[in-house]
Amino acid sequence: MIDAHCHLNFHSFESDYDQVIKNAQAAGVKVIINAGTQINSSKKAIDLAGKHENLFAVIAIHPHHADKLEPAWLKELENLAKHPKVIGIGECGLDYYNYQSNGIVDPSIQKKVFIKHMELSHKLKLPLQIHSRDENARKDILGILYTHKNLLQTVPGMFHCVAGSKELLKKALDLGFYIGFDGNITYKGVPQGEPLNLEELVKYTPLDRIVVETDSPYLSPIPYRGQRNEPKYAIIIAKFIAQLKNIPFEKIVEQTDKNVYTVFRKLKIKS
Repeated sequence: MIDAHCHLNFHSFESDYDQVIKNAQAAGVKVIINAGTQINSSKKAIDLAGKHENLFAVIAIHPHHADKLEPAWLKELENLAKHPKVIGIGECGLDYYNYQSNGIVDPSIQKKVFIKHMELSHKLKLPLQIHSRDENARKDILGILYTHKNLLQTVPGMFHCVAGSKELLKKALDLGFYIGFDGNITYKGVPQGEPLNLEELVKYTPLDRIVVETDSPYLSPIPYRGQRNEPKYAIIIAKFIAQLKNIPFEKIVEQTDKNVYTVFRKLKIKS
């Protein structure tokens, strides 16, 4: 099985990432994609991918860091993206969640940086892995994607940790994007600030467009909520999707893994 988005490159795993990788493999999660959020964490994701055959990297600037960029950030990111184990550009996007009270970067700056990521994705023919927190942020992302549709590939990428309305989810699907679901689909109730229960989005999304991700160290599934998340828990997420869709677990794993390979065409595993 594949964990399509996590952060073993973060400090939470600094002391034991080797064991975490072993735990994942023992559980059946054989491939892990680490996402960068700044230049340094992107470099760390590449470093881990270089040390472990079945680890890969996507690299980008998270919208929370869009106002702290050195002038040469884009060129540096482009150079890093040429590494053979960098398979996508992410996580990039927009995040408006309580942005004024939380001191999050001004949306106008976030938008400019996101478009730069789209241009880089187009130039290098790498898929996007999109962060989209807050319904207004998702509306703006989709507006940008439609406006700059010429920058999108046939399979443009995936939306990471999807929430929100069916209407916006449908627009993402119509553009060709795949949809990432995380451990928070196991939480009860409607997420704060969101319009819809995540279970409804899972049921709505066709299986041939779903990818499983953990977002470790965040969003641990029930019964581990509140603890550090790990890639091994991708199994729990897949089992929960199987229950919601009334489809055998093995079919969920088979199809969602196939979907990851469709999104990330550079992802190659030695047999």
